[in-house]
Amino acid sequence: MVRGMFRAAARKERPGTEGRGKVMAEDEIRKTSGRGRRYDSVLDTIGDTPVIRINNLGPNHVTLYVKAEFFNPGASVKDRLALNIIEAAERSGALKPGQTVVEATSGNTGIGLALVCAQKGYPLVITMAESFSVERRRLMRMLGAKVVLTPKADKAMGMYRKAQELAEKNGWFLAHQFETAANADIHEATTAREILADFEGERLDYVVSGYGTGGTVTGIARVLRKERPGTRIILSEPADAALIASGRAQKRNAEGEADESHPAFHPHPIQGWTPDFIPLVLQEALDNGFYDELIPVEGPEALKQARALAAKEGILTGVSGGATFAVALQVAETAEPGSVILAMLPDTGERYLSTPLFEAVGEGMNDEEEAISASTPGFQIG
Repeated sequence: MVRGMFRAAARKERPGTEGRGKVMAEDEIRKTSGRGRRYDSVLDTIGDTPVIRINNLGPNHVTLYVKAEFFNPGASVKDRLALNIIEAAERSGALKPGQTVVEATSGNTGIGLALVCAQKGYPLVITMAESFSVERRRLMRMLGAKVVLTPKADKAMGMYRKAQELAEKNGWFLAHQFETAANADIHEATTAREILADFEGERLDYVVSGYGTGGTVTGIARVLRKERPGTRIILSEPADAALIASGRAQKRNAEGEADESHPAFHPHPIQGWTPDFIPLVLQEALDNGFYDELIPVEGPEALKQARALAAKEGILTGVSGGATFAVALQVAETAEPGSVILAMLPDTGERYLSTPLFEAVGEGMNDEEEAISASTPGFQIG
């Protein structure tokens, strides 16, 4: 199924426009033909996100694409795992009808769980560190979830343990996004298959991803290692929180859960990436050599590239998407001519309005806008 809203009628290339940025003839209008189906619920719209070509950024000797996970109904990649966590628990009997679901999240998984639980009728309680953007907690509450904030100083481990406490005391179902097999399984079954289909019979030299839980890179790598072994998998993490690069193992309890904060962690601005521990889901990728290169990224560069994607490509992604794209650009600089690079964009930029990503975007008019307003006599703000 093609999720793109529009396609060009009899799209043509004008002479000299081959390759980057195809141009339609002047007498053409974009048309739609419908998806050929009706959806039983919002849950059926999760997945099948589009791969989009980058036309105005990056070197000319490679082709860059992004997989736009913000096309999911909850506007992030985490809708996938949220749905599978709940449905896997329903299948196994671990989640009972009407039982409360509880989970620790930086926001995107919580939003995904909130829309799934709203549709399926489960109460939801989210624990989240107070440091994450306010948009996230408001979105979750709008979708019916209760949001319990934990102290910033306790980092991700604090919200993680709070969720455990609440589950144990109240008999709630703990989603366990950082440990559950349902996480990477859904990316193996959907995300990876979509990538294979979208690049069938064509080059795909690099796939670039960061990690939050590690589910995306682990699930994708399970498939690509077998079916596209020539595709190099590039993993990234914040330069300020180089947990993997440190080479230091994560301390875990008997269940495999992180037992304490990782000593290499330091606060970083890439929300949704790299908690203060190495998730068990990601450990599979580390143990099995599921990535070919680890490239750190600085926070300011992530912000810069997220802004560039918006201004130059019309693609509004969050800081984590900017980070992934920044690494893809770095890979592109040394890639051989003709290389094809795919970067994962985990979420939308709209849930970062209160963060440094938007700090230069004012609410009132700037000097240039004031000058435009003053260029005609009417309808000026006094």
